Amino acid sequence: MLIGEIIRVALGALRANKLRSLLTMLGIVIGVAAVIAVVALGTGAQSAVKDRISSLGTTLLTVMPGQQRGMGVSFDQSMKLTMDDAAALEDRATNLSAVQPEMTSRLQVQYLNQNTNTSVVGTTSNYLEVRKYELQAGRMFSRAEDEGRQRVAVLGPTVLETLGINSPDAIVGEPVRIRGIQFTVIGVLKSKGQSTPFGNPDDQVLVPITTGRFRLFGSDRLRSISVLAQSEEKIPDAMADVQRVLRREHRLVQGRPDDFMIRSQADFLNTLGETTQVFTYLLSGIAAVSLLVGGIGIMNIMLVSVTERTREIGIRKALGATKANILLQFLIEAVVLCLLGGLIGALVGSGGATAMSTFFQWNTIISPSAIAAAFVFSAVVGVVFGVWPARRAAGLDPIVALRYE
Repeated sequence: MLIGEIIRVALGALRANKLRSLLTMLGIVIGVAAVIAVVALGTGAQSAVKDRISSLGTTLLTVMPGQQRGMGVSFDQSMKLTMDDAAALEDRATNLSAVQPEMTSRLQVQYLNQNTNTSVVGTTSNYLEVRKYELQAGRMFSRAEDEGRQRVAVLGPTVLETLGINSPDAIVGEPVRIRGIQFTVIGVLKSKGQSTPFGNPDDQVLVPITTGRFRLFGSDRLRSISVLAQSEEKIPDAMADVQRVLRREHRLVQGRPDDFMIRSQADFLNTLGETTQVFTYLLSGIAAVSLLVGGIGIMNIMLVSVTERTREIGIRKALGATKANILLQFLIEAVVLCLLGGLIGALVGSGGATAMSTFFQWNTIISPSAIAAAFVFSAVVGVVFGVWPARRAAGLDPIVALRYE
């Protein structure tokens, strides 16, 4: 029996049982679609985090209270950063081009009869320069307004939406209340894009840090201090500079660990990239289980098919079909089922990833390597789970098979 005839017979057997073939493929379809969609979602999340962090600038360093212990981060009430630390860095650090302290809290913001609970950030006038933000309306507050404790605010675009404000220019000059205290809106930030594990960068209100310290937060504790190194090459020097100044400011004797952390953008990228990758692998592994279940389903159906077609196998053998011919025929049937299931699953998975991006605004990136891997895995499943039924069919005695009822 020629190879072309073997393939034709195998495909004819599948066409003769269309519904059963379709249901058999269903497990493979679901498995492949799930793997592709999950990998697309994970890859998109990694890309969004990378773009978000990279948009802050490669020379940005972030100083936070606390110290690193092992794989985790511990924070203690005695470990803190204050405005004095920020002033010391500005005065004594020689390898920094900018210092931007920051304190924050979630507070109620009210405009007319609308209100929202959002992140209120007390910061300095160089926030836009350090964090790479731009304005779409109005202006940023000045250093004089900060030192004068002026009640002015700059709103993020998400805050405008939640307060029912359609035009950025319409809110500039208007009063809003933050924790019941009236502030004048002087500017609106341009959108930074999608949310990240750090929160939504567009859902915040900026106020002068001195105003926030005395009128809103009632504390001198900073959430972080962002600093800019003079260049990428000077990042190690800048980190050493920050460590030297803050250890002296905190009166840490030699041998005592730092009570603060200095993180670069590379650190954030590596940490978040590893975390996202682990979750992607975990979810992909769970999705791959359905591929195995689909493979078991194919093996089960092929075994049933062998039993049903025992007389047919006996006739083929009586007409000259060899053991290899029968083995190849049933193996082709199993592989074709898996490859068709893989093709349909790839289309469904890609469509699902595109739908998630369109309707839920999730960042998804369809990976050609994931699609190729799904196809290869589908073929392997077809071969592995098709061998036993194929061997069983090939091993039937033709005389016994012809007598089978």
